[in-house]
Amino acid sequence: MVSAAEQLASNLNFGAFAKAEELKKRIWFTLGALLVYRLGTFIPLPGIDPQRFAEIFERSSHGILGLVNLFSGGAIERMAIFALNIMPYISASIIMQLMSSIVPTLEALKKEGEQGRKQINQYTRYLTVALATFQAYGISIGLEGQGVVYDPGWFFRLSTVITLVGGTMFLMWLGEQITQRGVGNGTSLIIFVGIVAGLPSAMAGLFELSRTGALRAEILILLLIVMLATVAAIVYMERAQRRLLIQYPKRQVGNKMFQGEASHLPLKLNSSGVIPPIFASSLLLLPITAAQFMSTGQSGPEWLTNAVALLGRGQPVYLLTYVALIVFFAFFYTSVVVNANDTADNLRKYGGFIPGIRPGAKTAEYIDYVLTRITVLGAIYLALVCVLPEMMIAYWAVPFYFGGTSLMIAVSVTMDTVAQVQSHLIAQQYEGLIKKAKLRGASSPRGGRR
Repeated sequence: MVSAAEQLASNLNFGAFAKAEELKKRIWFTLGALLVYRLGTFIPLPGIDPQRFAEIFERSSHGILGLVNLFSGGAIERMAIFALNIMPYISASIIMQLMSSIVPTLEALKKEGEQGRKQINQYTRYLTVALATFQAYGISIGLEGQGVVYDPGWFFRLSTVITLVGGTMFLMWLGEQITQRGVGNGTSLIIFVGIVAGLPSAMAGLFELSRTGALRAEILILLLIVMLATVAAIVYMERAQRRLLIQYPKRQVGNKMFQGEASHLPLKLNSSGVIPPIFASSLLLLPITAAQFMSTGQSGPEWLTNAVALLGRGQPVYLLTYVALIVFFAFFYTSVVVNANDTADNLRKYGGFIPGIRPGAKTAEYIDYVLTRITVLGAIYLALVCVLPEMMIAYWAVPFYFGGTSLMIAVSVTMDTVAQVQSHLIAQQYEGLIKKAKLRGASSPRGGRR
């Protein structure tokens, strides 16, 4: 039987969108904030020679540095004030979530509700400043080593650290504002816009490679088929879920007896969403951001050069580390999003139970068992989607924009944002129905005055 929400969703149209004034304000705010972000990726870092840096970047853009540039929306290529992007904040969030499961003090804070969450967010901001400072200082040293700085010295290093850290903190604040006052998750949308911004030029470059003969026509067709198949697989798997039957017994409220109801507990195949690829990429980029600059110069240490080579795009060490991190974060973040013990307790409070399973600990064990099994499939799906295109990129040297990670982020963020827009429209339709019902009740003979 179709639910009321599905009936409303099927009736959504442009007329309903035109009446949703609050939604339109949120969309315009989101677009304005993302426009500010894009403008910031074109403001260059003061004190460097752009032409000299462009030459160095061109030689290094085929490794991990190209992936950094992808997530930063081209800010690395131009060495803009947003070169670090939002990645230090994501890395800090990873560390804080891991620490929240290990450190008893942070675990207690997490259970304190809204107040504890605010305190953990504050700690995350402090850690973001520390990580961004470390990365910005490494970049300043690397730029001086490449000879692209007009006036090397401590003044340049200090100004670079202040500028890059300030850019990261501004993007962190901007992402929070988008989440609160706009549509969608602000952090994910910032990364999404950075990826999509380079898509037209990447497509043009891909067809240019085919036109000049550098990329065979059959490989181009195969690549486009793989891209479409990857997008279809992402959409299908992101919507897949395992439904657990929940039964509610008969209950009496006052003098009325309510019949038992059957419902479902939906468990998504990929409960962690796009978080594992982003977290895995962020951790891989963290130690390499500054090292990529230093390793291409004469003064770079040998061990650093070897580390950059091993973590190069398509290398076995890179792929194995990437897969391991994706699997780890798929299980870790799923355990954060879906807590089997809390779910079982909530079911017991409201009288719900899974047929054939005793309420309480047994229900928690069963939910955890089912969740673990489907998370294994979800982790395999994430690893395949993100790694197989990476191998094609390494073999055929196609643009980074067609990697599994970028497609995963683009498709997932689009689906989440559209779902939020649809939720706002459904809420607005519910409000309209309630207002009509009140007006009809007021105008009826029983509701009016005699």
